[in-house]
Amino acid sequence: MLMPASAQIPHHTIRPVASYYGLHGRRLHNSDRRFRLQIPMRKVVICTRSVLGSSNGAPSGGLVKKRKIVEHIILLRAKPNISDAEEKDMLDYLYTSQYQMRGILAVSLGRIEDPNMENFTHAVFMRFQQKDDIAKFQSSPYYYKILDEHVKPVSYGSVSVDFESEVEDDIIPLFRRGEDFNYGVEFMLLISFLESASRDSVEDALSSLQRLISQCSSSIVQATLGCCLNHVDSGYSHAAVIRFPSFDDFKLFREGMEYKDVWASKFQPIVEKSLVLHFTVDPVGNQLM
Repeated sequence: MLMPASAQIPHHTIRPVASYYGLHGRRLHNSDRRFRLQIPMRKVVICTRSVLGSSNGAPSGGLVKKRKIVEHIILLRAKPNISDAEEKDMLDYLYTSQYQMRGILAVSLGRIEDPNMENFTHAVFMRFQQKDDIAKFQSSPYYYKILDEHVKPVSYGSVSVDFESEVEDDIIPLFRRGEDFNYGVEFMLLISFLESASRDSVEDALSSLQRLISQCSSSIVQATLGCCLNHVDSGYSHAAVIRFPSFDDFKLFREGMEYKDVWASKFQPIVEKSLVLHFTVDPVGNQLM
């Protein structure tokens, strides 16, 4: 009857060569327990302010060259007795895998602070160039080592969701670089539609969400939406990831009547289950001394 409840906010971790930093270059202390964390339909990308403000020379409102990408979401359940050090270690190794393995374009991850029906505690978002890169990543000895030594000992019951989408073919939106990607809120929506739902009703619901995102483009950095590639394994048929520039923008979108109306009128009648998660992203380069 109600929309999926929102989740509170995690952030990230980075380990450049010899230093131990929080996500995006922020040095972590033992007392810093906050880790911040990221919807799909068909192959769609929303042209937002970060893209319009990029240096690709494309005029606002003009045709923008798109590039196909594959989004990869990992949901984890941490053990109740996980320590601060173990949590930071797990997130750090997952985040810095992008520097050790080819094919990963961007990573975002963090702790889910609000409870959810699936009891997931942490989420990881990765962007790959193509489906084959995900397969190589998952079968890599390096990734297996991360799982065996830093993830499995402190967690249980993970689920992964993959979906294809498109982004502007430019460094800033593709690699999620630049000022607008240094901070904000990552919002994830996972959906499974009823088998009895008609194709027209599903496409209408997804199109309504896409239109709403387009209407809110001034308060959205980037949005990717698509159909899940591993529906049977993950239990979700569609997913989306939206980056908001601030928590206020995220809150206005989630609590706005437009979103509530779209969910109640278009999704609720045909959705079997859904999962909503979000996390904040801290500015790059802010180190705690």
